[in-house]
Amino acid sequence: MLIFDSHAHYDDDMYKDDIDELIKEFKKNNVIGIINCGVDHDSCLSTIDLIKRYDIFYGSIGFHPESSHSFCDDSLDFLNRLKYNNNKIIAIGEIGLDYYHKEISPKEHQIKVFEYQMKLAKDLNLPVIVHDRDAHKDTLDSIKKFKGLKGVMHAFSGSSELAKEYIKLGYYIGIGGVATFKNSKKIIDVIRDIDIQNILVETDAPYMTPEPFRGKRNRSDYIYYVIDKISSIKNIDAEELSKILIDNSFNLFNIVLN
Repeated sequence: MLIFDSHAHYDDDMYKDDIDELIKEFKKNNVIGIINCGVDHDSCLSTIDLIKRYDIFYGSIGFHPESSHSFCDDSLDFLNRLKYNNNKIIAIGEIGLDYYHKEISPKEHQIKVFEYQMKLAKDLNLPVIVHDRDAHKDTLDSIKKFKGLKGVMHAFSGSSELAKEYIKLGYYIGIGGVATFKNSKKIIDVIRDIDIQNILVETDAPYMTPEPFRGKRNRSDYIYYVIDKISSIKNIDAEELSKILIDNSFNLFNIVLN
């Protein structure tokens, strides 16, 4: 089974001591690609370093809502420069809204920063990787302002009805380790109710580790357990499903393997 991880954070300190060994293991375990997502100024630069050092990585750059307080007048120029100097930057993200951590940045500022980056993505003709936590209405309202822009709803936590709204707008639904948890009824319903052509799989490594490794550091080859779960829900052979999921990622991010 081949694996493409559409969302990870390997610039995290949890990987600083063994990243070289991990990459070797991933290749042995049929991981053919990983998108590393920047969340602030420094992690965007770290993402650039990863995509230059390892052929398995692609990059996405942006300011996460928890980092929106550090977004300044120069931030859009910074992102723009990174993209034009690196052809393996394939998306803008991780961007979006997070009202769980209201104390970090006011809602109004988060929305402004989110929409600035959405406009940049549209100008650059890049898809977006969107974070939405406890902000379903405002996230959808902002996305509707940018018709024609495509992307993925990372770590989707909404209802089947909301998922279908995003699919109509050209967005994929990101499914990760949460789907394997025993108390994950909502995301199981979403998987059951939408077509596999609208799903991407992801780790959010080092977070959201699937069963049976929950509580440990996540890694891209653990996506096998997410694919296996989706396979059982949709009653589709896991090998066949993995090919469809890879095609979905390649279509969204305009990836062509050499």
